[in-house]
Amino acid sequence: VQLQASGGGLVQDGGSLRLACTVSGVTFSRYCLGWFRQAPGKEREFVAATKSNGGTTRYSDSVAGRFTISRDNTKNTVYLQMNNLKPEDAAIYLCAATATCISSTLYRPSAYNYWGQGTQVTVSS
Repeated sequence: VQLQASGGGLVQDGGSLRLACTVSGVTFSRYCLGWFRQAPGKEREFVAATKSNGGTTRYSDSVAGRFTISRDNTKNTVYLQMNNLKPEDAAIYLCAATATCISSTLYRPSAYNYWGQGTQVTVSS
C-alpha cells in the first residue's frame, strides 16, 4: 500500500494551496481518508477526513470554513483545498487511509492503517 502526497510549498499569509494524495494497493473506494499535520515539536494533529463515498466529511475547528477535503474515486486521489492560509497552518501534511470507517474515530491518528510520507506547507507572514 502506498500513499503519495504532493502539492505542498511556500505560500504567503492568506494564500491557497491544494494538496493531493494518491493511493495505490487498496480498493480506494472502500477506504476513509484523512489529512493530518505535524509541526516541529508538536503532536500530530487532525485536519480533515472523508468517508468512503465522500458524502461525509469532518474538519478540525482550526481549519473549518477554510479547508475542504474531497476525493475522486476514479483517480484514487484525495484532495485538501486550503484557503486563507495562516502562519500557524505551516506543517508537514500527511494523508492516511483506513478501512474502518467510524465517524467518531476519524480524528484519531490511531484509527488509520496506512500513512503517506507527507508534504511540507510553509506560510510566510
